[in-house]
Amino acid sequence: MRFAAIQADIAWESPTENFRRLRPLIASAAASATRVVVLSEMFATGFSMNIEAVSEPSDGPTIEFLQQQATLHNIWIGGSFACRDNPAELPTNRFALVAPDATTHHYDKIHPFSFANEHLAYRPGATFTTVTIDGLRCSLFVCYDLRFADEFWQRANETDVFLIPANWPDSRAHHWKSLLVARAIENQAYVVGCNRIGEAHALRYQGDSMIIDPLGQVLAAASHSESILLADLDAEAVTKTRQRFPFLADRRTQTSPQTPTLYV
Repeated sequence: MRFAAIQADIAWESPTENFRRLRPLIASAAASATRVVVLSEMFATGFSMNIEAVSEPSDGPTIEFLQQQATLHNIWIGGSFACRDNPAELPTNRFALVAPDATTHHYDKIHPFSFANEHLAYRPGATFTTVTIDGLRCSLFVCYDLRFADEFWQRANETDVFLIPANWPDSRAHHWKSLLVARAIENQAYVVGCNRIGEAHALRYQGDSMIIDPLGQVLAAASHSESILLADLDAEAVTKTRQRFPFLADRRTQTSPQTPTLYV
């Protein structure tokens, strides 16, 4: 099954402009027999803390856009946005994944990026989400979640593909690329990482989006320019990798090391 990651610039706090820019890119990906399209984190607005300006309900214009594109092109499509159904609560950074029939699944980012004060504007999610698409089990995470390997470990046995939209700046590009490959290798799963390009508020974004196979081999990559990454992913490749190298079975996630003996 073919996956696409659309690496694009984002017009600041302008959903209408971003939807206009993305429509031809989505159409191009769909024309390449793509089944699943991944957009970046906060693809409609940029990574804004101005929640009064950018947050919207779970049936707002961003979801409407994703549903329109999904049904128009007969694809699955997703990316994150600021979701706020209850005005009395902070919004969540929500990864919405929409099916061709407009059914919507979602994951709320568990780890707000406190280094940039995201935790002051967005409340954390509390549950994992895995969606099966034509036999491929896809688990959803967002950007900063990538640094927390234990949660990927918790989903590994039920996951063939990790989908990760991001706004990851080029000052830490080495971390982004290294962690994407690490999550693929250690969990023996595909990873689709979709990062933005461009500039926003003195930050530069390099892209470096990648699609990586269960052995850590990069199947598609792009840097700095608007790009559509394409790769064919196969659940059987995950199964065969895990059978050939049964490393996941050696994890001791339910045990704790013994207290060391101290000699004085």
